[in-house]
Amino acid sequence: MSRFFLALGMVLVLGSCGEREGSAPRNLDNACAILTERSNYVGAFRAAERKWGVEPHVLMAMIYQESKFISNARTPHQYALGVIPIGRQSSAFGYSQALDGTWREYQRAEGGVGARRDDIRDAADFMGWYMTQTANEVGIPLNDVRNQYLAYHEGRTGFIRGTYRSKSWLVRIAGEITDRAVMYESQLRNCRAARRL
Repeated sequence: MSRFFLALGMVLVLGSCGEREGSAPRNLDNACAILTERSNYVGAFRAAERKWGVEPHVLMAMIYQESKFISNARTPHQYALGVIPIGRQSSAFGYSQALDGTWREYQRAEGGVGARRDDIRDAADFMGWYMTQTANEVGIPLNDVRNQYLAYHEGRTGFIRGTYRSKSWLVRIAGEITDRAVMYESQLRNCRAARRL
């Protein structure tokens, strides 16, 4: 019986060393490390770039902000009286933090009913689709990270109305995402994993 427990203990220890379902990559400040650790991201970003024209460093910076690359990310719970859970802040879920309604619109238009928000390929395709719609409807270039993110966060109608102007924290975050995109782009230029992009 002791051999059984020893074997079980070894399995548990070795199992804990692997990637947890939904976990973030270890080094979020290095685009090359992210792609090396999660090689399936390369194909997802390459496919989105080919289909929609959105460059990988832009997608990576936006996904970093939305979910920190956590596949099953959700918004926090809200509490009544500080202790009674009353649901989540929104229906945002997955890598892209797409809302239920926007995701269903994407599924009908482009992704199909099997598209999943916790799948990096579907999430990257969704973001490319959404950003392309924004470029077409609002005129924001795909490489204008700041304004694309503001339109992504506020929705295209909210962006046009300028709802972000009263949210200094959001404008600050849009600037940080722009800086992260520049950093990721620079890192990807000298990255072996990125050569497959």
